[in-house]
Amino acid sequence: MAALNFEIEGQDAGSQARAGRITTDHGSIETPIFMPVGTAGTVKAVPQRDLEEDIRAQIILGNTYHLYLRPGTEVLEKAGGLHRFMHWDRPILTDSGGYQVFSLSDRRKITEEGVTFSSHIDGSKHLFSPEASMDIQRSIGADIIMAFDECPPYPSDYGYARESMERTHRWLDRCIKHLKVSPALYGYDQSLFPIVQGSTFKDLREASAHAIAERGAQGNAIGGLSVGEPHEDMYAMTELVCNILPKDKPRYLMGVGTPENLLENMALGVDMFDCVMPTRNARHGLLFTWNGTLNMKNEKWANDHTPLDPAGTSPVDQFYSRAYVRHLLKANEYLALYICSVHNLAFYLELARQARQHILAGDFAAWKAQVIPQLNQRL
Repeated sequence: MAALNFEIEGQDAGSQARAGRITTDHGSIETPIFMPVGTAGTVKAVPQRDLEEDIRAQIILGNTYHLYLRPGTEVLEKAGGLHRFMHWDRPILTDSGGYQVFSLSDRRKITEEGVTFSSHIDGSKHLFSPEASMDIQRSIGADIIMAFDECPPYPSDYGYARESMERTHRWLDRCIKHLKVSPALYGYDQSLFPIVQGSTFKDLREASAHAIAERGAQGNAIGGLSVGEPHEDMYAMTELVCNILPKDKPRYLMGVGTPENLLENMALGVDMFDCVMPTRNARHGLLFTWNGTLNMKNEKWANDHTPLDPAGTSPVDQFYSRAYVRHLLKANEYLALYICSVHNLAFYLELARQARQHILAGDFAAWKAQVIPQLNQRL
């Protein structure tokens, strides 16, 4: 079979939101979808059983930079790839390492060849080139792999943003060329997604979107957003790019975001999302619910023995009380990280499922307008 197939199953009547199905060699993914971030071969504090049964994740992310440094490609290849290494038989997407390199601004150097950087673990020197990124992602064995790109900071001046975008396009061609002579390792196919860049400059985003669309990939990504720019700029760039990228290919907006961000970008035609926000906030006791966000460390929950989230969809929501979860957080007990992480991820996946149902029903835009004010409340 082809490495990836995408079918649109429904379109909202009042927006560009669409419901679809991505089919990979490790199973299908109903879109729109949120993908939990499993940086180092694990979604922090959450066992794979819970990801499957309680959170109902359909696809997770792995991180090329972190997996390359630890445990390393030799270990991953000996295990038979990341799926077998972590006992996850559903689809996996890996980023290219480009964003991590962007975040290591004080310890990396960008040239046409690639990026030289110092490991955050031991200071050792490494080179990520487009070819190296493809080889590492072959070793990891994800179903969807990302082209090696440069993510410019926000704000960027126009000259640098254009130079960075053009370099990203040249690197993309090197990725495509290298994959043709570097076969997949584990008996199933991998699909390369190119990444649109261009910062918040309209003409650069248009040029990049056209360049990416012309490559004819099986899916496409939008990068370089959610890096500090106003949400209005994010939405403007996303809308512009989605109007150019092929309608019959999945669109992935990288590193986004809040529940409101997800719904607004779904309305613009985005199919796939990832973000560390649900798990990172969970570890600080900040929970997302249909009625707004809760800070579980607040004194107001100290003697509240009602369920953590009566409307929640995961077993932890009814099993544990708000008072108990607050106690665990204040006592720095590890169980708190698990409970809060499962809750937030289950909420994000349920948000995507309900969005899909409303897209198929044709009333997504009206539903979105109704729920966003609720989601933005602070309880």
